[in-house]
Amino acid sequence: MLEVFLKGLIIGIGASIPLGPIGVLCIQKTLSKGRLSGFLTGLGASISDTFYSAISLLGLFLVDSFVNENKAWVMLVGGIVICLIGVKVYFSNPVKQIKQKKKPSKGIADMFEALAMTITNPGSIFLIFAMFAAVRLDLSAYTGDESRHAVRLVLVGIFAGTALWWYLLSTLINIFRKKFRIKQLIVINKISGIVIFALGVLSFCEGLFLIFKQYIM
Repeated sequence: MLEVFLKGLIIGIGASIPLGPIGVLCIQKTLSKGRLSGFLTGLGASISDTFYSAISLLGLFLVDSFVNENKAWVMLVGGIVICLIGVKVYFSNPVKQIKQKKKPSKGIADMFEALAMTITNPGSIFLIFAMFAAVRLDLSAYTGDESRHAVRLVLVGIFAGTALWWYLLSTLINIFRKKFRIKQLIVINKISGIVIFALGVLSFCEGLFLIFKQYIM
């Protein structure tokens, strides 16, 4: 069960590191209002990511037999999807994603602002679903109460992973806030894209190996 939680943690971190509008907003809030505001902004995205992860897990259960029978192809296609997302993140310019500043909000309002932005944009569900394949998340071995417990652990892990990322990001930005320049977002974004792309390559290579082993060896 610990392995299930750790895989959820990795999925959560992997789903959060792309510096999209929420990442930019988190940095903006941290620079202008402090670490707590930035962290709460990210926490709103954590809730949304966990919600879409639950939907993705439901999808996995509904197509469980298909996934098991075509595991190699799922990992291959999932790897390609992750690679494409990584390339998109790498070549995107997060500075252009910065919108006009809204009126200052306080405390928990930052979290609900980010939640409203992410819950109405379910594009992250594709990255989350692909991440399931990348970390080889398989809950088919669990049945009954164990299955439900495993699902809960995955979701807790995903939430913890996303929350950990936003805490680290807001803390680091807060520490270096006096030296921070907005153009450094581009460097962070490129690193995020490389990490995502690397995960996709690993998934693609493993799927390719399984296909090679199944049809050739």
